[in-house]
Amino acid sequence: MGRYQSPMGEFARRGFDSASQAARVWERWSARLGEEPPIDLALFEPVADRDLALDSLERLEAASPELFREIAADEAWLRRLLLVLGGSSVLAQTIVRHPTEARILAVEPRHRGPAGWRDFFTNRIHLDGGVARGDADALRLANRAALIEIAARDLSSPQPDALVHEIAAELAHVADTVLDLSLAYARAEVPGWEKVRLAVLAMGKTGAEELNYISDVDVIYVAEPAEGADPDEAVAIAGKLAAAQARLCSAHTAEGSIWQVDAALRPEGKAGPLVRTLASYRAYYSKWAKNWEFQAMLKARPAAGDLELGQEFVDMVWPLVWQAGERPGFLPEVRAMRDRVISLIPAKQADREVKLGSGGLRDTEFSVQLLQLVHGRADDRLRLRGTFEALMALVGNGYIGRSDGAELGRAYRFQRVLEHRIQLRRLRRTHVLPDDEVALGQIARSMGLTAEELEKQWRDSARRVRQLQQRLFFSPLLDAVTQVRTDELQLSTEAAKTRMLALGFADPQSALGHIRALTKGRDRGTEIQRQLLPAMLQWFADGPNPDFGLLAFRQLSDALGTSSWYLRALRDEGYMAQRLARVASSSRYVVDLLKRAPEHIRMLASTDDLRPRSVEELTGAMSRAAGRYDDLEQSIASVRALRRAELCRIALSDVLGHADLATVGGALSDLASATVDAGLELARREIDAPTVGVIALGRWGGYELSYSSDADCMFVVPDGTEGDGLARATELVRRAADIIGKPGPDPALVIDTGLRPEGKGGPQVRTVSSYLAYYEKWAATWEAQMLLRARPGAGERDLADAVLTGVDWFRYPEGGLTRPQVAEIRKLKSRMETERIPRGVPRERHLKLGPGGLSDVEWSAQLLQLQHAHEHPGLRTTATLETLALLAKLEILTESQATRLTEAWRHASLLRDAIMLVRGRASDSLPSDTRELAAISLLLGYRSGEASRLVEDTRRVLRRAAAVVDEVFWKG
Repeated sequence: MGRYQSPMGEFARRGFDSASQAARVWERWSARLGEEPPIDLALFEPVADRDLALDSLERLEAASPELFREIAADEAWLRRLLLVLGGSSVLAQTIVRHPTEARILAVEPRHRGPAGWRDFFTNRIHLDGGVARGDADALRLANRAALIEIAARDLSSPQPDALVHEIAAELAHVADTVLDLSLAYARAEVPGWEKVRLAVLAMGKTGAEELNYISDVDVIYVAEPAEGADPDEAVAIAGKLAAAQARLCSAHTAEGSIWQVDAALRPEGKAGPLVRTLASYRAYYSKWAKNWEFQAMLKARPAAGDLELGQEFVDMVWPLVWQAGERPGFLPEVRAMRDRVISLIPAKQADREVKLGSGGLRDTEFSVQLLQLVHGRADDRLRLRGTFEALMALVGNGYIGRSDGAELGRAYRFQRVLEHRIQLRRLRRTHVLPDDEVALGQIARSMGLTAEELEKQWRDSARRVRQLQQRLFFSPLLDAVTQVRTDELQLSTEAAKTRMLALGFADPQSALGHIRALTKGRDRGTEIQRQLLPAMLQWFADGPNPDFGLLAFRQLSDALGTSSWYLRALRDEGYMAQRLARVASSSRYVVDLLKRAPEHIRMLASTDDLRPRSVEELTGAMSRAAGRYDDLEQSIASVRALRRAELCRIALSDVLGHADLATVGGALSDLASATVDAGLELARREIDAPTVGVIALGRWGGYELSYSSDADCMFVVPDGTEGDGLARATELVRRAADIIGKPGPDPALVIDTGLRPEGKGGPQVRTVSSYLAYYEKWAATWEAQMLLRARPGAGERDLADAVLTGVDWFRYPEGGLTRPQVAEIRKLKSRMETERIPRGVPRERHLKLGPGGLSDVEWSAQLLQLQHAHEHPGLRTTATLETLALLAKLEILTESQATRLTEAWRHASLLRDAIMLVRGRASDSLPSDTRELAAISLLLGYRSGEASRLVEDTRRVLRRAAAVVDEVFWKG
């Protein structure tokens, strides 16, 4: 049997899908020739359907032996032929039916372009004055011949994804020529065709010059009467020409079919007239067109017929395309349309639908078009028809990050090649990856992959496109930019000042100076700033202080100007830019923290990054940070930088509404514990001292710290510590307090031990027994009240626990307080209010010491704890709000009383924190400055212009609480 002793075994070894069928073809061929065919089976290795290629080649040889001998003598020609025969069953049939068409592949296919394809077709089809006469099968065959050449170039490429944009363009140029020549055939059927000027506008992928092998060709017809012709008659003739063209292209004959001509994108769709005049189109698009119709016009291109008229149509609709992005409902409609397309995919095809499925071609195309339509209003560089070129422009001009753009481009190219191979196989209009093992293997082989590799690459590409599409398609930047009118995206200086004033900027001249500084130059960072600013300005204006927000943004941008991640993250990372604008225009406190370490802006990218860390996480992180350096000063700087970072995280979360009052108070208290622990650890590098426990007091003890709170505490050492041990322990706590509390570039935590036994005159450190002895013999009633909020805060917790357990009898007295003790507490409170409210500050505006303020609520709750905590152990809590809730549950307070006290404490605490966040410095008084009040009210959730309502609410809430305090504390 010649070279191949066992044909069936040889074909099986070479990966033919049906070795037995291939062997029969080979044996039949050999019998007819009287010898084995002069074909090296190794040439079949890259061929998609090897069985089909072998069978088709045998039939070609039978039909034209001499031509076959020419082909067999030229290995390159034979390779190209085999790739086409095995790549497309329909093109294989065409070659077998018309063997001479194989001569197209005698030379390596080249890029022809529009003029080249026009010549290719007109060499086959004779035109007489714009009319093609005879059988239109000549056009059908010429179209198949063109596809054979393009497919050969495509299938022969070692890197088809690098060539796919050229293949798609060539297919579109072939379609242009077919449209023009089918119109010439139609003229032969329609009398009076000279009376009309008819333009065929290519839409969709044809218009974008990115066509598939087999696809409906979307068109729109525009007609105008020729000179001297009746307009109505001309339009009627144009309709006949268009109908004849569609029929010629879609008809099935012995030479097959070309493709469907689809005019459904015309006004009113299939219910509207097939052909309209320019005036009719102008009226429709100016009055009744929907948003999606302008999106469709993005691809409109004169393709056939009267090209000058076609360009007039494009010139008319092109400006309207770039106004669509600001039309009402534009973004929601585009997003909903994409969701609707996905919802219509049959469930069994959803994960194999290359075009319409989630993560498929349409997701990339819609994302690119959306960015074009939004940003292209003010940037002519984005006004392009094709996805390939538009994606490059979006990346090149900074609208999409280089990395994201490269990934999106790779995925899109891969998926377009995959779509081409799926369609080419049977020349059918399909986009579904087959689940049949043989078919899948053939498609994979045509791409130089195994079936497993193909499936993996498809799923990987779809997953990445989904991720990128979510980021691009649902970016808040798009929502914000679409709300800015097109004429406001590019303004003269005076117009810009007017817009700044309208947005609420108090100093538009300075604002324009910041904008000019941010957008000066042509580098990539400046390009991104130009994209961000229209949205950022609107977001600044939504905040309490847009002027400060823009200034802060400029300062942060200057500080991070050389950091590649900064602007890229603002553009790409979800709500990061919007969050930064909100923070910058709302909080001097946070801006000051960010200016010290601008890299903390990264926290805005993820809500999880804004979650305050637990005390365990913070303690571990600070210990590790301190341990990285042998040098103490470096270790101190590292710990304080971590404290700054966590303060920034808490404040960001607060400003953005992700943390409530309890979360903020607890987070600041945990941060204080971790910071004190770190301070003690660092101090021990210099001082060898006994173990120290830290008793947290006041707001720290109640997990109620505010941004401006000191850390009230006491220090305890083990019993038996005397003399030198106490001296070293005292030196340790003083050094620790200095490490974490001394002024510096990072926020300090001030340690306040003024509540310790004997106050500032007493020792800084005591043993457990010393504390117990003091509270048993010499303590005042107010000290029992102070201990109600005492808990282990840092250091050796067991030492703190030992003290607190030993004084439970004192802070939770059996039988409550005596009358003289109650009188003592009332007298002390009265003196504090008199002495500590600053002169000139109205008492009703003082949030801490004024009537119904924090002190009133806390002292009332604590007085009731002292009276009842021995009897009701549940009241032995350090938290104010928890105490009030339990007092109501025990009916010691009425529900109404507890509610009023709770509202006042929450309101005053929120106000104090908001004052610190807005002003960047602490105050216990409600500001009188109207601008500050306005900023504080907005931060607290009031609407613009409701600062007076904040003042009234504050007065009302505190007044109601003061009445309860009068009943419970002063008269109870």
